[in-house]
Amino acid sequence: MRTPIIAGNWKLHMNPEQTTEFVDAVKGKLPESTKVEALICAPAVDLENLAQAAKGSNLKVGAENAYFEDEGAFTGETSPKVLKEMGMDYCIIGHSERRGYFHETDEDINKKAKALLANGITPIICCGESLQRREANQQEEWVVGQIEEALKGLSAEQVASLVIAYEPIWAIGTGKTASSDQAEEMCKTIRDTVKNLYNEETAANVRIQYGGSVNPDNVKELMAKPDIDGGLVGGASLKPDSFLALVNYQD
Repeated sequence: MRTPIIAGNWKLHMNPEQTTEFVDAVKGKLPESTKVEALICAPAVDLENLAQAAKGSNLKVGAENAYFEDEGAFTGETSPKVLKEMGMDYCIIGHSERRGYFHETDEDINKKAKALLANGITPIICCGESLQRREANQQEEWVVGQIEEALKGLSAEQVASLVIAYEPIWAIGTGKTASSDQAEEMCKTIRDTVKNLYNEETAANVRIQYGGSVNPDNVKELMAKPDIDGGLVGGASLKPDSFLALVNYQD
């Protein structure tokens, strides 16, 4: 049985003080981590406060990005080694905003996944198609290609441990949500791709999230689908009440 994982992606929101206030407001009201994993991925400037405030609670903590080298002459980048030292459990990589605005490639994302795993951090590998590819019925081909490239050189054991987030670009921050059937169809495609690349056991263990305007009103319907194991949530994760409604969706 795969443990559901609801992850907040704060993007470029919240300062350190707000981060502490948010965690203090939610940490006593979270589900048991064996029931639902509750996770916040925050901007790098907030991570120390996030980790300190979450200590002793069921809240998992993560970063929104990392470089694929632990150290060196890489001005402005974030070390996966240091993220681990700070106590990070997870790190988002390959988000469409990173791919689009900052020109990250599938090769970059594959290298980041390897660097994170080497440092004991679980990657959340994002994938998803644009509206143009969806309208051209190219979504499966596109997403399968992203997954194949992202997982190159990873062992079955490593893949079984990580998280994949399917985020159709046309549904991120737009208020549009893929229907639960559309989301399930693509999450199943991702699981089938992992099965084809590795084996049935690996595919059965990897957790696949849906992301794209997930909110307290649609989370139950999405989570009822057999191949959707969680949500990667943007705006709805910024307020304590909304985040709590998401992670406690089973109640």
